[in-house]
Amino acid sequence: MTSAYASAPASQSSAVSSPASPAAAADACGAPELSRMTLRQKLAQLIVVGVTGTEDATQVVRREHIGGIFVGSWTDKSILTSGAARRLSRSQPIPLMVTVDQEGGRVSRLSSLGIDSPSARELARTKTPGQVRTVAASIGRQLAELGITVDFAPDADVSDESADEVIGDRSFSNDPQVVTEYAGTFAAGLEDAGIMPVYKHFPGHGHGSGDSHTGVVRTPPLSSTITSDLVPYRTLLRDPGNAGVMVGHLIVPGLTGEETPSSISPRAMTMLRTGKPYGGPAFNGVVFSDDLSGMAAISERYPIEQAALMSIKAGGDIALWITTDRVSAVLDAMQRAVTAGTLTQARVDRSVVRILRAKGVLHC
Repeated sequence: MTSAYASAPASQSSAVSSPASPAAAADACGAPELSRMTLRQKLAQLIVVGVTGTEDATQVVRREHIGGIFVGSWTDKSILTSGAARRLSRSQPIPLMVTVDQEGGRVSRLSSLGIDSPSARELARTKTPGQVRTVAASIGRQLAELGITVDFAPDADVSDESADEVIGDRSFSNDPQVVTEYAGTFAAGLEDAGIMPVYKHFPGHGHGSGDSHTGVVRTPPLSSTITSDLVPYRTLLRDPGNAGVMVGHLIVPGLTGEETPSSISPRAMTMLRTGKPYGGPAFNGVVFSDDLSGMAAISERYPIEQAALMSIKAGGDIALWITTDRVSAVLDAMQRAVTAGTLTQARVDRSVVRILRAKGVLHC
């Protein structure tokens, strides 16, 4: 398989024209690439993990050829400034997703490198949508220069929380239409710079009770989220470009049941994929879990081997967590699931095709 590190990502807009298109796409698109990959190599593309620095990243990538790495607040930033992340990506037959949380405001993981911007709420208060696109494009260019390819931003939550609450000023507004406009222009600015944006936290964290970092979060019933938290996604995913979606650890009455967070809920994932019943378009882009190992909403209930598998089986494409410790064990668990028939090869192939499209390896 040829590397496509410098290739431009393909748009997803044509891929979401029909809810039935993903299965057909896996058959028609990417067949040569898939045929050259072992099952474990395919499964490895479904994993993005946090790394402590260059050595940690190099070891896990060379050992298991995972799909990507996450640069967190704890990561030695020399992995970026030295060019190590870019070189590591180029050394792989399939380029890495090099990911980061760079929303602006208090979620600015690269502020130590001089990459910063106001919070989403401050941007919406002080700038026009066009100006926000320019800000995001500037951020994106700085990320791209460091070898980053994916930004887990913008936050598309609808919230009127005080600024320092869990979502708070990470949200552009408590008005769904304002969130839609500003999140869309922020994402467009990132794409202008060649960075893949990721909308979060589907199906909406803005009115949830609690913080998924410390425990269970319950949102208002689905009937309420449809008229508020889910409104931005109805427009943003109509023409998503190369944007992904991150699914949060959110229990939504009337959708997920009383004990199952959306990140591991087949019903929540199906709603995202089909657009039903919330009235959105079908989405065939890359779906990420929120962090599966460092957030108590999941980690206090499931070991990472189980949580990652549950997220993929539910319908996600990429299981995200913040340490490299259990990567091989997670891959072992996924392989056992395929052998047992509880996770099908066809299902894995569909995710791999989406990921390769997002990376610019496939253009079909």
